[in-house]
Amino acid sequence: MTPAKYLSIFTPATKLEREENFEDYWEFTQQHGGQLFEGAKDLEKKRARLKYFQEHPVRLRQPLANPETFYRNYVEMQDDPGSMDRMTLMLTCIYKFARHEWVGIKGAWDVIPDMAHSYKVTDKISRMHLAEEFCHVRLFNEMLRTCGLDKVEWVPLGPIKEKIYEQFPKVPGFLKDSPAFITELMGVTFYCHLYRLFDEILADEPEVCSRLKELLDEITIDEVAHVGQRRNFIGPIGMGISKALVKPFYTMFFKDIPEIGQLLDVDQMIKDGVSFDFNELPAHMIERSWVPSYCKALGISEMSSEL
Repeated sequence: MTPAKYLSIFTPATKLEREENFEDYWEFTQQHGGQLFEGAKDLEKKRARLKYFQEHPVRLRQPLANPETFYRNYVEMQDDPGSMDRMTLMLTCIYKFARHEWVGIKGAWDVIPDMAHSYKVTDKISRMHLAEEFCHVRLFNEMLRTCGLDKVEWVPLGPIKEKIYEQFPKVPGFLKDSPAFITELMGVTFYCHLYRLFDEILADEPEVCSRLKELLDEITIDEVAHVGQRRNFIGPIGMGISKALVKPFYTMFFKDIPEIGQLLDVDQMIKDGVSFDFNELPAHMIERSWVPSYCKALGISEMSSEL
């Protein structure tokens, strides 16, 4: 049996190891995204990749039978989700998940210092991180366009949820670091399950299936790196809290999107979150992403106790 290459994301790490990994991640993210276009909330390499997809479009051979079902339900579920076809459910699910991400990054963008006023490496990382997230929303939008949905609007959440998202970036690190980390982990878990769902729902649309996987890969590769980067903020006490938060956070968030319960196994996603260790991710994804040094099993020295 081949030994595992990677260790659990909840693996202990010393304060020094985490500081070194922030520096390493900063070098990675500059190369990975390219130049930051701050006014456009965009990144050079991400912009070029999206342009490629837009200039080489792929569309369904068999259009959606009733696009109005999507438009009636994509912001708020109006119909019984059990009465909807799985393709439409999947598309409304994608929109709603991406919409939460979009609302969250809008609130954070105005709180995190811009690059000219980012004097700490963690602030610089956060600015690049948020720009990547805005790029993800554009990729999600391209997924919907690939399926013939070109009238999608990105609508704010209700006032209470909007306010929560606006205030969250202002919360002190020792309170927000664990929830922020679990949110990134939840994203990767969801994307891995969504990737497999494409094969099931788009079996008769191989070109669209392949294109949606390409688009999702661009997002997931970033999110895998974000999982390691957000974990890097957290010390030993926070790691214990984080692991305990997986089940309640996943349960609460996925319950807010009823399509997820119709399409995916939430209990399995919770188990995958608790046991996440990078080993199940495809090689092409790991090669383009970033994993903390203390989660690499090969050539790793015995861990010292966390400071």
